Amino acid sequence: MDEAYFKKIITAIILVLLIVLSFLIIRPILISIIMGIILAFIFAPVYDWLNKYIKQRDVSASLIILVSLSIIILPGWFLIPILMRQAIGIFKLAHSIDFVTPLKSIFPALFASEELAAEIAYMFSSLTTKAANAVLDSLTQLVINLPTILLQLIVVFFTFFFVIRDKQAVVDYAKSLLPFSKDVEGKLVKYTKGITTSLVYGQIVIGIIQGIILGIGLFIFQVPNALFFTFLAILAGILPIIGTSLIYVPLAIYLFLSGSTIPAWGIIAFGIVSSTIDNFLRPLIVSKKTKINSAILLASMVGGWFFFGVLGLLLGPLIISYLLILLEIYRGKTKPEIIIEEPPK
Repeated sequence: MDEAYFKKIITAIILVLLIVLSFLIIRPILISIIMGIILAFIFAPVYDWLNKYIKQRDVSASLIILVSLSIIILPGWFLIPILMRQAIGIFKLAHSIDFVTPLKSIFPALFASEELAAEIAYMFSSLTTKAANAVLDSLTQLVINLPTILLQLIVVFFTFFFVIRDKQAVVDYAKSLLPFSKDVEGKLVKYTKGITTSLVYGQIVIGIIQGIILGIGLFIFQVPNALFFTFLAILAGILPIIGTSLIYVPLAIYLFLSGSTIPAWGIIAFGIVSSTIDNFLRPLIVSKKTKINSAILLASMVGGWFFFGVLGLLLGPLIISYLLILLEIYRGKTKPEIIIEEPPK
């Protein structure tokens, strides 16, 4: 065997072993690293604006970290105990709510059978209990795993700091690793940036705003356990197609049935605003040309949720979109049409 060829094989084997070992080392904190990179992407425009005036990368990045900590950590510190109390309250309430009697008065023929009425009552009670229980379990796990979560957060914010401070160097290094021609590399960078912007700002950020708008209505009309339902509304707002209607429609029906007519109409009004606000915000935040196909977005979010948990709502669509972008570029397409939905002309 040729000595140069033998050295190449040995080098390749060592490289593969090092890559595998490196992956095993960072696997426990991989999601934290990804989260730090995503935060750097979200706050990059703010960092660029701030650094124009300060002109000190370390200072600018440190200020951004402090701002993000105040936005992310402090509200969670105060709100998680309240969410837990409200989740426990809904869990208890689900066992005492009479779902059938109001529905019997509206649909007497449907509830003529006592067995059917009991089955429907059990279904509603079980659904409400499971939803409250799932949120309560998630919040409980946050408290139980607090030391581990704090370590993960340290990794998140260290990654966040160095990526946002040296983002151009990080991008240049990542581009240098791509095994593509300059033309393909340019297309890949262009479309991945567009898709990431569309998802992070156009779906996640707008979804959070939609949930908060509905939450404001819940607090104004003094709906019980408003914070808990606001949290659910934010999650529902992030999901495409479904949106906050998943929360405000059942709540409004319940309020109507319980005789709270004015709060019910108020919740419907705020719900309609929260559902339609994206028509005004989306063009301001992201270009319509980078709107992700809704079917792909919904399927990848649901799949990401099952695989990664809550963070999968973001990671699932990103992973699937990047794969489809690569496939479309490989097919020689000028743009990834299967992902991007063109606006109506």
